[in-house]
Amino acid sequence: MSVHLQSQSVSIIVPAFNAAGRIASCLQAVCRQAAPWDVEILVVNDGSSDDTTEVVRRFQRVRLINQANAGPAAARNRGAFEARGAIIVFTDDDCVPAAGWLHAMLMPFHDPEVVATKGVYRTRQKELVARFVQTEYEDRYRLMKKSDSIDFVDTYSAAFRRNRFLEMNGFDPQFPLACAEDAELSYRMAARGWKMKFVPEAVVYHTHPQRLSEYLRKKYKFAFWRVVALRSNPRKALKDSHTPQLMKLQLLFIPTLLIATVVGLSERLFVVLLAIVVLAFFLSSLPFVLRTLNKDSRVGFASPWLLAARSGAQLLGVAAGLTYSAGKPVKVVTKSSAA
Repeated sequence: MSVHLQSQSVSIIVPAFNAAGRIASCLQAVCRQAAPWDVEILVVNDGSSDDTTEVVRRFQRVRLINQANAGPAAARNRGAFEARGAIIVFTDDDCVPAAGWLHAMLMPFHDPEVVATKGVYRTRQKELVARFVQTEYEDRYRLMKKSDSIDFVDTYSAAFRRNRFLEMNGFDPQFPLACAEDAELSYRMAARGWKMKFVPEAVVYHTHPQRLSEYLRKKYKFAFWRVVALRSNPRKALKDSHTPQLMKLQLLFIPTLLIATVVGLSERLFVVLLAIVVLAFFLSSLPFVLRTLNKDSRVGFASPWLLAARSGAQLLGVAAGLTYSAGKPVKVVTKSSAA
C-alpha cells in the first residue's frame, strides 16, 4: 500500500431513520472491515422515532450523532461535516458490506486524481422480482465497467475525498428522500471533470423489492427525482455512464399509442401501429432478455413483461417530475479544473 493512502484517515458514515430492525447487521459488517489505517464509524440518526439510538449505542466503536429529521441528504452532509477522515465512505442502514468492501473502496484513491468511488449491490433473495432487480443493477454495472471515469456514485456504496465533497456543499437537501440526490451530486462533480471510479469488487448486500407493486412504486419515485436532478444537468439526460439507452427508448412506446388514440386512427391502422409498437418494444428488450436468460432463465422469460411494467411506472414518474419541476429555479453547473 502506498504511503499516500496509508496516511489517509477514513470515516464511514451511515445515515439512519427508524432503522432499529436492520442497522445492527449493517454495523456488525462495518465494524468487521479490515483496514490498516485509522477508521472511524459514524451513524447520523435522522430523527428516528423507534429504538435506533439504543441499538447503535451497543456498538462501542460507533460515534452516534442525533439530529431532528431532515432527510437522508442532510443526514449524510451532517456526517461529512462531523467526520475527521480525509476520505468519507457512505453506506445505508439497510446494507451489509461484504468482507473486503472498505479495502476495495479505498484502493482507487492511490491515484491522487480520483475524487470518488462506487461499489455494487448484491442480494441473496430468491423472489422473482428481487432477482430481476439484481439483474437490472448488474446490467448497469456492465455499462460502467466500460468507463474509465464514471458520472454516477450511489450512496449505498460511495466514497469521496472529504475536501472535494465539502467543496461541492455535499448532497442537495432539496431531495427529501434517499433518491437521486447522489445522481445530482455526481453530475455536478462530473461537470468539473473530476475522476470517479467504479469498483465492482466493493460489495454490499441489500434487500431489493420483493413484490411487483413495491418495485413499480420505487421506479416511479426514482424517475420523478431523476428528472429533478437532470434539470441543472440536462446533458446527462442524453447519456450517462449508468443508464441504458434502450431504457430511454422504451419510455416512448406508451406515449406513441396514446397519441395514436387521441389522433383517432382507424381501427385497422391502430391495430397495425399497436403491433409495430409491441414488436419494437420486444426487440428493444431482447438484448437484456438474452443476457438474463444466460444467468437466470426464469427471470429472463419474465423480463419483457417486467420491463413493460417498468416503462409505465417510469413514464408516470417522468411526467410527474416535469410537472413538479415546472417554474422552479435551475441551478447553474459550471466546469472547473480538478486542481
